[in-house]
Amino acid sequence: MPSAPRTDSRIAIVTDSTAYLPDDAVAERGIRVVPLEVRLGERVGREGVDVTTAELITALADRQLDVQTSRPNPAEFAACYREALDAGARGVVSVHISRELSGTWEAARIAADEVGPERVRVVDSRSAAMGLGYAVLAAADAADAGADGAAVEEAAADVARRCRVFFSVDTLDRLRRGGRIGATAALVGTALSVKPLLHVEDGRIVPLEKVRTTARAAQRLRELAVAAAGSGPVDVAVHHLGAPERAESLAADLRTHLPRMRRLVVSEIGAVIGAHAGAGLLGVVVVPEG
Repeated sequence: MPSAPRTDSRIAIVTDSTAYLPDDAVAERGIRVVPLEVRLGERVGREGVDVTTAELITALADRQLDVQTSRPNPAEFAACYREALDAGARGVVSVHISRELSGTWEAARIAADEVGPERVRVVDSRSAAMGLGYAVLAAADAADAGADGAAVEEAAADVARRCRVFFSVDTLDRLRRGGRIGATAALVGTALSVKPLLHVEDGRIVPLEKVRTTARAAQRLRELAVAAAGSGPVDVAVHHLGAPERAESLAADLRTHLPRMRRLVVSEIGAVIGAHAGAGLLGVVVVPEG
């Protein structure tokens, strides 16, 4: 995911590819993105660069093909941080997917210690997708306003604390196999025609409830999002994997039920989260105003 890094004295913002930020936001805001890796059988590539979501969906349909993901190497983060500092940044704030879901935060922290913890701050968003993405945008807003590293870090952490993430999957099997959810919890989704609903709590994926149909799952996602949003301004994202019509329908529903919505992002998730969630995922991210 290419970007156009700034060359001024602002705090530089770094994230990873699981934020799934719109490409135009990455370019316009000068956000640096370090991609995670995806393995499709013998093929290994960078998410969003070498491996597309469409290729992932094809790979997931082949049950004989091993699909795995891996964090970036700390050296990749160190190189990114040094590049930003060499370009004139006063410091770096690096915001990443929950450490409970990936080793990416740990790789970034190792790199920060190498480059200089007084110059690089690493934030655990305790989330993923636009739950992470909105924290990154808050950091970019603070940096653009001239905030110092501590204030930029707090801006990202504040959004992360307020964020709620809800999603449905066709099956919990891939989450179980990838170690993102326990085997006992995975039993929730084994019954025929049951669609598991999950949420992110304290950085972990936790079962929330189960419904009988995909239509009911979408309805419950809307209800959960509206309840989480409250009555004030709110930022929202709708994500899917191989379900664009369902995503657009949910987004239209949310536009009706959330009249004070400020921003709405509708997008397909990438290969890393998709590898663990599986095709058919439908999710919503809600960030109410603090």
